[in-house]
Amino acid sequence: MMILQCSVLVNGQQVKSFYDYVVKDIHGKDFHFDQLKGKKVLIVNTASRCGYTPQYEGLEKLYREYGPDHFVIIGFPSNDFWRREPGNNEKILEFCQRKYDVTFPLMAKTSVKGKRMHPVYKWLTRKKLNGVMDSEVRWNFQKYMIDEEGKLVGSVLPKEKPYSYEIINWLTEW
Repeated sequence: MMILQCSVLVNGQQVKSFYDYVVKDIHGKDFHFDQLKGKKVLIVNTASRCGYTPQYEGLEKLYREYGPDHFVIIGFPSNDFWRREPGNNEKILEFCQRKYDVTFPLMAKTSVKGKRMHPVYKWLTRKKLNGVMDSEVRWNFQKYMIDEEGKLVGSVLPKEKPYSYEIINWLTEW
């Protein structure tokens, strides 16, 4: 049996697939991104004490309307912006479920910028890794769109609500 292995190079660097990542979920268990194959994925860095925190409501509504068979939202709580997510994983989960009835997957509290940036966010923000574009996480609730093949499609600024034209247009392009 012969196994064929492919690598994609961009500017001489190997591009890791979105599906290669494994992260810790909010319960401390491994969450394998390869289970998302064939689904559109919206990755959002979240915070419980931010002016954009009410976006949880729109995110949950979006997830219930379009997911989970063909679409999933992955929330990454982060305390990187003015300490807007000070709680631990247990408190974050309790807040999200009590206040917004969040059912989409939440990951463990994560750094989305700086020296401690999580590898998934390095992939999302560096063209040399994702093969598409460079970007910067500007604030809480920045959204990254991944297509059904694990390719980065684009990002949506934090001020844009979950039901923005760009996100809905992307979701309805089946």
